[in-house]
Amino acid sequence: MDINQFLITPAESAGRTGPHDRIVMSSRVRVARNIKSLPFPGWAKKADRVKTLDQIRPAVEGLPQMSDSFSESMDNLSAVDKQILVERHLISREHAAKNAGSGLVLNREESLCVMINEEDHLRMQALRPGLQLKQAWLAIDQVDSHLEKKLDYAFSPTLGFLTACPTNLGTGIRVSAMLHLPGLVLAEQINQIITSVNKLGLAVRGLYGEGTEALGNVFQVSNQMTLGEAETDIVERLNKVLAQIIEHEENSRATLLERKPKTVFNHIGRAYGVLANAYSITSKETMNLLSLMKLGVDLEMFSDTNKALIDELFILTQPAHLQKQHSEKLGAEERDAMRAEMLRERLKNVGRPLTPPSGGSLDKTKE
Repeated sequence: MDINQFLITPAESAGRTGPHDRIVMSSRVRVARNIKSLPFPGWAKKADRVKTLDQIRPAVEGLPQMSDSFSESMDNLSAVDKQILVERHLISREHAAKNAGSGLVLNREESLCVMINEEDHLRMQALRPGLQLKQAWLAIDQVDSHLEKKLDYAFSPTLGFLTACPTNLGTGIRVSAMLHLPGLVLAEQINQIITSVNKLGLAVRGLYGEGTEALGNVFQVSNQMTLGEAETDIVERLNKVLAQIIEHEENSRATLLERKPKTVFNHIGRAYGVLANAYSITSKETMNLLSLMKLGVDLEMFSDTNKALIDELFILTQPAHLQKQHSEKLGAEERDAMRAEMLRERLKNVGRPLTPPSGGSLDKTKE
């Protein structure tokens, strides 16, 4: 099956809603597992990786949660298809670089994804829109429990689940949320928040995880400790921190509107002006300007425009999604021109931003 025929459309993906989704774009819980007596992927030869894939893949495909799933070896996916999966946050950049001996199983709803032979034999993740860490944890815990009956996990009574990287030892769990924080960035408070979060033993990363920048004012917050703390405690601790970050972001937006309204409206107005009129625009600039338009939608500055349109454009304007629409290989300049053309077309019916009544709506009851 063609992965592009299987994936839901960007419009459907962007239309999903969840608690606090003005700020929390998505929640994810990932667990790392390895099979006893088999060499870890980083040490295994190709024949061993293929053998491991052949052992694990049927077990994953047989899960009740994976009925009607997409399952494929990574060497059967094109480079563009792999990058599309990265841009959708369904697989890691590291897994996109894998070929024979690595695989992917994705459920129809795109809420469960299992990477086989990434850094570990199994990287299983549950995804949910908005702030739904507990729901994501329950979903992946159920998958893990089913697989544990079929596969002999590498486990130590002292260290817990054994993983390729020592930072994942113990529970092997990585709990994270993707946050849109333009208020904290504009208020120049984001560095303080990152420092505070780091002191709590949590990590703050960019749009695509470790080693990437926070394009579009999007940040990933996740746990760093996996050893010596129960999974439910990790989920609860992160939930509490995220609630504080949400409050800080809301307060930053309110304070900016109260003290520097013209600055906020200027940023949003300029973002709209460039996006709706440019004839060449890079992916990076697009994401940063769409972030400001998204803030404008939150502040009700764009009448009859909802955040789903902006979230869809976040997806469609990324390089691999643009390339997929064209049979010939596009150069960077061609992509920039086509991206601008798409934006002009999609935003032609969006009127210029209007100053919101009473300095903007920040009604938190809409969460």
